[in-house]
Amino acid sequence: MQNNTFLGLFVGHKIVTLSEVDSTNNFLKQSLSKSTPFSEGTVIMAESQTAGRGQMQNAWVSEPGKNLTFSILLMPRFLAIEKQFELNKAISVALCDVLTKYFGTSARIKWPNDSYIGTQKIAGMLIENMVQANQIKQAIIGIGLNVNQTNFPASLQNVTSFKKILHTDYDLHILLAEICKAIEVRYLQLKAGKLAELHADYVDKLYRVNEWHHFKIDDQIQRGKIFGVSPEGYLHVETENGFRQFGLKEIEFITI
Repeated sequence: MQNNTFLGLFVGHKIVTLSEVDSTNNFLKQSLSKSTPFSEGTVIMAESQTAGRGQMQNAWVSEPGKNLTFSILLMPRFLAIEKQFELNKAISVALCDVLTKYFGTSARIKWPNDSYIGTQKIAGMLIENMVQANQIKQAIIGIGLNVNQTNFPASLQNVTSFKKILHTDYDLHILLAEICKAIEVRYLQLKAGKLAELHADYVDKLYRVNEWHHFKIDDQIQRGKIFGVSPEGYLHVETENGFRQFGLKEIEFITI
């Protein structure tokens, strides 16, 4: 275990680097349950993560030492539980801010919080909230970002990485510092109550927004156009049969 700091930030001010762990989210949750005194903004970073998780218990596959796999502890007690998707927006937009620096406008947010470059996934996120008295006491932000890995399992055909696209290796610590800074900026924007600005940026960066594409809806392939997201995080889609909203696993993105 190794400790590092990025001066001037509270997100990433303390970094705990683990050589191997099943999941950085699990490690952080277990440490908090034992009353380990981690301050807000602490980052748990794994050189090798053996059981990374994404949304809906999906596995996150990462080659040791090649990618960023880390979790951030935040304490958004100012945020009511019914507004928890606002935190999802802030973190998603922050990650997209960093990716835009490298990939331009091809960097997008695939609802609700995957990071895409063009039509391929480069990062995933899992936010786990600990709730107390209708407030979010603690939030663990787990992020996996493909950086220097170029070979992926055959079952993962729509994934990419920095190196696959830009054909060079990148310093993981520099990228982590950039992500921590971007998350701090967007988190403070959220804390300041600038929800309308965050929402506008989130919708503007959505993958396939305001474009007609194919989706799997009600077990059928249909055309639809994403035009927004509800405050609770439901995806708003104009279909050929009218306007609808969808939760997780109720709509599937299809490429034809």
